[in-house]
Amino acid sequence: MPFPELPAPLAGALAARGYAEPTPVQAAVLEAETAGRDLLVSAQTGSGKTVAFGLALAPELLAGAERVGPPRVPLALAIAPTRELALQVRTELAWLYAETGARVVACVGGTDMRAERRALDMGAHIVVGTPGRLRDHLERGALDLSALRAVVLDEADEMLDMGFREELEAILDATPAARRTLLFSATIPREIASLAKQYQREGTLRIAATSEGGQHGDIEYRAVTVAPRDQERALVNLLRWYDTRAIVFCATRAAVARVHGNLTERGFSAVALSGELSQAERNRALQSLRDGRAQFCVATDVAARGIDLPDLGLVVHAELPRDRETLQHRSGRTGRAGRKGTAVLLVPYTRRRMAERLLQAARIQAEWTPPPSAEDIRARDAERLLKEAGEAATAMTAEPEALAQGRALLETHGAEAVAAALIRALGADLPAPEELEPEPEPRSAPRPRHEGERGGEGIWFRLSVGRNGNADPRWLLPFICRRGHVTRQEEGRIMIMAREPRVEIAPWAAERFAHAASRPAEDDEDIRIAPMGAPPRDAAPGPRGPRSAPPPPQENAGPRGPRRGPPPPRAGEAPRRRGPNRPR
Repeated sequence: MPFPELPAPLAGALAARGYAEPTPVQAAVLEAETAGRDLLVSAQTGSGKTVAFGLALAPELLAGAERVGPPRVPLALAIAPTRELALQVRTELAWLYAETGARVVACVGGTDMRAERRALDMGAHIVVGTPGRLRDHLERGALDLSALRAVVLDEADEMLDMGFREELEAILDATPAARRTLLFSATIPREIASLAKQYQREGTLRIAATSEGGQHGDIEYRAVTVAPRDQERALVNLLRWYDTRAIVFCATRAAVARVHGNLTERGFSAVALSGELSQAERNRALQSLRDGRAQFCVATDVAARGIDLPDLGLVVHAELPRDRETLQHRSGRTGRAGRKGTAVLLVPYTRRRMAERLLQAARIQAEWTPPPSAEDIRARDAERLLKEAGEAATAMTAEPEALAQGRALLETHGAEAVAAALIRALGADLPAPEELEPEPEPRSAPRPRHEGERGGEGIWFRLSVGRNGNADPRWLLPFICRRGHVTRQEEGRIMIMAREPRVEIAPWAAERFAHAASRPAEDDEDIRIAPMGAPPRDAAPGPRGPRSAPPPPQENAGPRGPRRGPPPPRAGEAPRRRGPNRPR
């Protein structure tokens, strides 16, 4: 379906950019019933919504003409949650309205306020900015919204999540009541509905251009299970396997710095994006991605909001998103404008259930797989290098001088040696793949039943710290899960002995536990874990797990049973303290 009739400058701009037909959200906002009405639109990222609201603003900006008048006070205002998204919106609106004479000015944090004020003083038809910076200009008298005809809130749900409601209300309260308000959001939670009811006029049209939540049709989702300490090594193998431009998402700035450092040390061309960078540093990082000097970007959720790289083929969730909206926003960086993409979640064994709940909440079907192994990557490298070598050989046929040099090499060294040298040279800059822990047994293995129903004993292990070494269950239980890559459901009984605690592990998880526990981290390498036979019969049962017989009554038992933790000190004995060697 082609675009409906549009002003000639806009139609020409779309044709020059290769827009043959509208996306669903663009078609929806151009329907006849939307004319002059406020809009509440839900649309996924990458659906073309920036061009959509740009086209929807045309009646207010052009008023039936093909060009705008001289720039004075703003006629339209677009508000976005982040600097990158605001600058991207400014760029999109600038090319869309280039032939109309419209002047578009951006006001974002991290840039020179005086330069922005001078730009506003020169006049603007459209102002695009972030909530905090726009409010600053408004309060300083640099931004005049008295003649505003339309306002757009882009990714309104994200702005509210980031705590910008007060700024939004201050800006909207300063605009004329007769303005047109277009509110775009990936989802319409209660807070967005409340904001719309407060600031949109009666007769607002609700448009669901794409389903709220659910799976993006152009994105293939994969969930990759890894050992917790193998997450960054598995990330290396994923980036090597897909070999495409990618964004890697982390939860914090510290994680971004760590992952970016690890990737660059291994030879990846990567840049970092986080809130601690200046705007100039962020612009340089994005430009290196766009011009091909960098292939990978490691970013926090907020810093990557608004990044639009048309050929981005992969999104990796190096740390699980906090909710389904974050999962969808992150993943929406790929699979844009009709192109296909892949979103991969790195899921530690111990957090699989959390990942399953997250995917279920987002109504996403993901394929669960192990990470690519070093052998898999070497095999794929061999195929790629052979192909590249063949292409290089084909290209040389048109260069007589190079052919003569090649003949001389063949006469001196032989064809096999020359071909091997070419393949080695082509693969010299490839980062080495990582060796990973073996995949644990499937989760479908039968589980032991609860107390009174156990179908068999578990496997016992001993730890090289005991009651005399302050083996406190308060740190011992999480330590066992972290060190051995098991869940609490896979732990059984714990016995606190005088010299060493002993822990029971479910049979299906014992091999994985033994392998992981044999590789201590730097902060717990003084604690050794080794398998053992059946537990001694004279040992007192510990504070956890099902027992074959009920524990003896204790004086300090409460309504929920005996108190967990070490026994209380005897009369005249000082309370025991956790030792300095406690794992952290």
